Amino acid sequence: MAVNKDPILKRCRSLQLDPSHMGIYKESRRKPKQSFRKMSDYGIQLREKQRAKFIYGVQEKQFRNTFEKAAKKKGITGENLLVMLEERLDNVVYRMGLAMTRREARQLVVHSHYTVNGKKVNIPSYQVKPGDVIAVKAKSQSSPKFKEIKEMQVGVPGWLSVDREKLEGRVLADPSRDQIDTPIEERLIVELYSK
Repeated sequence: MAVNKDPILKRCRSLQLDPSHMGIYKESRRKPKQSFRKMSDYGIQLREKQRAKFIYGVQEKQFRNTFEKAAKKKGITGENLLVMLEERLDNVVYRMGLAMTRREARQLVVHSHYTVNGKKVNIPSYQVKPGDVIAVKAKSQSSPKFKEIKEMQVGVPGWLSVDREKLEGRVLADPSRDQIDTPIEERLIVELYSK
């Protein structure tokens, strides 16, 4: 399995992305190199795709597969893609505030710290559905990591509800485009893949 180990702040600088979207509240003192060349349409579309892949921690093959599934669904392909990326288990765990970053959420999911509807799930790309209950396993709740997470204050989007005392949350509905706050212009990704 491929793992992205790029330094986060360096990658954020190159993609002109605010590190807070990655769950990191640290500023880089370095400034991106000034480029006086105008970026081509292809370059702009490619950078948008790389942003989406980097934010959600997805490699190219998995991103492409997700795009193809989104294209087959009814509705707008770009919005379907973003909704599918938002409904990945690792992202939902991060959005609920049950992990500090998406990378940490992915690792905790792989290490089987969470259950979905009472069953152990250790697949970060697992697609949650409205009505699913995601909880920290009873065995894991006593660990120092989850005690620290329990005390954290996090803003939770409207399509999720969280009980911080029990360390569990419920998916209330599919997220709509205006509830997804990631700075991605999905139409550019659709244009790139439709060439």
